[in-house]
Amino acid sequence: MMRTATMRRQTAETNISTTLNIDGTGKSEIATGIGFFDHMLLLLTKHGFMDLQLIAQGDLQVDGHHTVEDTGIVLGQALTKALGDKNGIKRYGTAFVPMDEALAMVSLDISGRPFLVFDVAIPSERIGDFDSELTEEFLRALTVHAGLTLHVRLLSGKNSHHIVEAIFKALGRALDEAASIDERIVGVMSSKGML
Repeated sequence: MMRTATMRRQTAETNISTTLNIDGTGKSEIATGIGFFDHMLLLLTKHGFMDLQLIAQGDLQVDGHHTVEDTGIVLGQALTKALGDKNGIKRYGTAFVPMDEALAMVSLDISGRPFLVFDVAIPSERIGDFDSELTEEFLRALTVHAGLTLHVRLLSGKNSHHIVEAIFKALGRALDEAASIDERIVGVMSSKGML
């Protein structure tokens, strides 16, 4: 049985709809109006073996902040819904991903306790049409609404594009590991009996 969710969020600033299948093959149809961000979401789903359809209309005449943050909110909500009762999931995932000179580490826990540690310095203020500080804003929104404990660390890197790309690829791989089913797990992977 596929673990899927469809979500929509409409505010005075954005209108976002998405369908997420966490048991997919990495197919995506993404349109946020921010080219570099679209590319990062494509990489997230490709390396996380998730299928994603996402259409976002935002107040880009202001800037990309609302679109990127609200996309994180919607994806976090969709991930939570798709995971359901979390029975059998491994819960933890860690990935190290190199991208030329950049090396990023993402480690996460689908814990139900949102917490973000973002230990990354991105040299450029902009990468194409993307404000690079929105990388952290996206991850914070995703963390809060998916109930993740998320650690993101940059171990090396000088090129801003490479740094952010390594982060999104590592996030996809870590999510894939954490959300995968382990037949040895009865219920949830917690001594409390709930996540």
